Amino acid sequence: MRPTLAEALARRALVLDGGLSNQLEAAGHDLGDALWSARLLADEPAAIEAAHRGYFMAGAEVAITASYQATYEGFARHGIDARRTDELLRLSVELARRAGTGAGHDTWVAASAGPYGAMLADGSEYRGRYGLTVDELERFHRPRLESLAAAGPDVLALETVPDTDEARALLRAVRGLGVPAWLSYSVAGTRTRAGQPLAEAFALAADADEVIAVGVNCCDPRDADAAVELAARVTGKPVVVYPNSGEHWDAGARAWRGPTLFSGGRVAGWRAAGARLVGGCCRVGPAAIAEVAAALAEGARPDRGTRL
Repeated sequence: MRPTLAEALARRALVLDGGLSNQLEAAGHDLGDALWSARLLADEPAAIEAAHRGYFMAGAEVAITASYQATYEGFARHGIDARRTDELLRLSVELARRAGTGAGHDTWVAASAGPYGAMLADGSEYRGRYGLTVDELERFHRPRLESLAAAGPDVLALETVPDTDEARALLRAVRGLGVPAWLSYSVAGTRTRAGQPLAEAFALAADADEVIAVGVNCCDPRDADAAVELAARVTGKPVVVYPNSGEHWDAGARAWRGPTLFSGGRVAGWRAAGARLVGGCCRVGPAAIAEVAAALAEGARPDRGTRL
């Protein structure tokens, strides 16, 4: 019988998938509108399932759903009502679950809940400080989390969180849903994108029973190095880490700039510092996830020089 995600994490580190949008774009899909990859939940769900399957075949064990930018408000702007939005949110979990069938190894599904700024589609998810109260942010997040939880994912991925106000709102919004969660911040150096010290940000989740892992995502891989150790020390919980490629987006040129910094060579350090969920975010594809899987498998082997 397949263990729960928390049970599996107690035994070993697990491989997350990589960026969903880059896989969809590589397959020829235009993600230029405000719904980003969530648009394909309505228009071409088979493409999302295929992208998930590609990561599972590369060695991923946990798929993050296409619901990052899927919200009632965002869909409403495109003429999609609340009932249909419920269906699409639940479909995001179903697609990831189906994609894991036949992978040849245990698979788990993380239902993505992106920050409020992702719905705005104006880049503010990388700044935070929306001018909303914690109560207002909780009211925004709770209905979507309820719908995702009803679809039966293994975990809710509260991801790319830019500031502590939104983290507080999300931690309140997941209470009582009956599904565990992980909380991962988008960071710059040793601070959240909104500028709060990461130690304070991680500490918010230390006593949250619903949270089974804390960490960072969609950040420079170099920033992840220090963040993993800090998250483990501050919270005592397993750490989740899935940075982006290290390139940066040039909005004026509408192009990615700079070198790719993500590599499997960083995985051993993250694992030693407390990471138990390791993968990639934007611009990290199946080849890189295969490197992560190989690195974690190597780290799990007994030292050949040790007598057993």
